[in-house]
Amino acid sequence: AWYVPCLASFETLQELCRKENLRCKSIGITNRSLKRYEVEYLCDYKVEEGTEYYLVKWKGWPESSNTWEPQKNLKCPLLLQNFLRDKNEYLSRVREGKPLKVRNHVKALQPAIADYIVKKAKQRIALQRWKEELNRKKNHKAMILVENTVDLEGPPLDFYYINEYKPAPGINVINGITTGCECTDCPAEKCCPKEAGFILAYNKRKKLKIQPGLPIYECNSFCRCGPDCPNRIVQKGTPYSLCIFRTNNGRGWGVKTLQEIKTNSFVMEYVGEVITSEEAERRGQFYDNQGNTYLFDLDYDSDEFTVDAARYGNVSHFVNHSCDPNLQVFNVFIDNLDLRLPRIALFSTRTIKAGEELTFDYQMKGSIDLTSDSADGLSPSKKRIRTVCKCGALCCRGYLN
Repeated sequence: AWYVPCLASFETLQELCRKENLRCKSIGITNRSLKRYEVEYLCDYKVEEGTEYYLVKWKGWPESSNTWEPQKNLKCPLLLQNFLRDKNEYLSRVREGKPLKVRNHVKALQPAIADYIVKKAKQRIALQRWKEELNRKKNHKAMILVENTVDLEGPPLDFYYINEYKPAPGINVINGITTGCECTDCPAEKCCPKEAGFILAYNKRKKLKIQPGLPIYECNSFCRCGPDCPNRIVQKGTPYSLCIFRTNNGRGWGVKTLQEIKTNSFVMEYVGEVITSEEAERRGQFYDNQGNTYLFDLDYDSDEFTVDAARYGNVSHFVNHSCDPNLQVFNVFIDNLDLRLPRIALFSTRTIKAGEELTFDYQMKGSIDLTSDSADGLSPSKKRIRTVCKCGALCCRGYLN
């Protein structure tokens, strides 16, 4: 049967059921649970006759059901901490860095403060749901976290997480390979790279040992070697826990690593829709007007195809540009040996510390016409306006084109 996934959360559906006094066992609204109350977030604060009250948004209930509750009745210490932190954060920003003096005798919050607290609470919930969605969809073991301590921006509305290329109609990213190596010890025998006329890309520590510009040929699904083969790296997905975070200098979202990454290690693959170069040119003109482009030319052997990660992609969609990057682009061939359609892998150029932002140079070979959420760069060949670079590197070129 044909169906589409519901985009509403369980809490939203529960709100609708309770508002209309409906029961729905599949989303947890039964006669028994119809009157269940759980604090979702706190909206406001006041003091009446010496008693502190908080305005409570109840999980799975519409906002029209919000009630004022005395603090002694609330068993949600984390939500109380979030409420206080959000209030102080708002006051700090309003006072533009001046020392914050918290007054304990406030009888009620200003409407602007309460409005900000509610927006932060809704953002926190939305980002948590997005994080859970990303981790459900990913096909690797490492975790994906989401963080925004900068502004009220929530998850992107038109972005869909995928783990591999999404080919446009008529494009085949799997060319029907039916043979693989017969190795029992891939590094020592005539393995897939040697068959293609190249050396094995990895050393015994599974780190990259070839120079930029050379291709990587990994063992494929028909090879005799098992999953522990040292020539199976990119196909296993990113091994590092990463965090999508909001940058504080106008570059939109970025990505940082939560673990130390050694030099020449595989970090992530760049995926998106695979389209023709003609279609990329058409989309590029439209993207230029919006200031958002994620077009990545697959130009290892020719320029017939482009990867567009604007709507479909993985964590690499959020990686920003730098003129002094810590990631390098490599072309990879596994189950598809079509030189026009390499997979794109990003490897570390040096040791990257935990908490450090991941970046690559958008003008690297194969990384043409690609930008971040905040339009940090466009194609040097297709760019119509010069874009200022905000990478902050000492060797910054000043412009992305």
